[in-house]
Amino acid sequence: MNEFDFINSIKQKAYRNHSIIKGIGDDAAVFRQPYQDIVTAVDTFVDGIHFSKKTMNPFQIGYRVLAANISDMAAMGADPISYMISIVVPKDWSDNDLTEIYRGLNAIALEYQLDLIGGDTVIGKQLVLSVTINGIVPNNKARYRNLMRPGDYIFVTGTLGDSAAGLDFLLKKNNEIEHTDFLLNRHRYPSPRVAFAKGLTPLDRVALNDISDGIANEANELAEASKLTIYLEENKLPISDALKQFSRTKQLDYILNGGEDFELVGSVAPVNWNFVKEIAAKTNTPVTKIGIVKNENSNGKVFIAKKDGTKLLESSGFVHHN
Repeated sequence: MNEFDFINSIKQKAYRNHSIIKGIGDDAAVFRQPYQDIVTAVDTFVDGIHFSKKTMNPFQIGYRVLAANISDMAAMGADPISYMISIVVPKDWSDNDLTEIYRGLNAIALEYQLDLIGGDTVIGKQLVLSVTINGIVPNNKARYRNLMRPGDYIFVTGTLGDSAAGLDFLLKKNNEIEHTDFLLNRHRYPSPRVAFAKGLTPLDRVALNDISDGIANEANELAEASKLTIYLEENKLPISDALKQFSRTKQLDYILNGGEDFELVGSVAPVNWNFVKEIAAKTNTPVTKIGIVKNENSNGKVFIAKKDGTKLLESSGFVHHN
């Protein structure tokens, strides 16, 4: 399929957002968004590092790549509205493979009402997908990592470690593992917490971070950005029934260091905790208080309370597998 035929095959017939003035078809896209702040992010995904045909089909690759970017919007408290995708395609990936990637992208874009407004496709030696996503947030309501304050509660959405366990199963093919469908879906089809994050808009202050590299890494990013100390409670970390089949050591490795859950970790003033729980209930989002913020002049450290005492939790983010 030549480039122009392919562009026409993925071009939307109508835009889902009124702010899009011009999408695919010119040298650049145009969108207009008055009275709101624009939030934008870009991520690049490389075959053999961030995904593999061994663990996902092309549809799942497209779905998951865009899900990761949508999760970035959720972490900023933003409503995603549009995206652009650039793909480097090796010769051993067929036209059908490429079509399936775009079908996966469009499936989650439709779910979250995003418009595809541009991109590029070139031939190269290795499959690379680069996604730029645009979102909107009410003026001065973007959620930054440095917005934590002493006394805040630390919370997380959903359960942690499931995606890492799903990937581990795909790589090792351990037939003794149960609940594999749940774990695989958590790895291949993330559910970014956009509705929950948008529901928190009335709050003056919330710090958020999306859990792409494991809670140990993301909590440290919050602590470092705010120059405050976080204390987590190991026994409060939310765990799915599927993860309970593993040893406690393995559970904690998945939860603390496993990546790509695409849940949210954040902090909120205690006076607003009940409101957070109300929004969680309205958006069908499990939420758990897992710690507290203190000012101890530690310049951004995270400690975790275990049975044998409180220990420093190092930033040990997710290592991508090939």
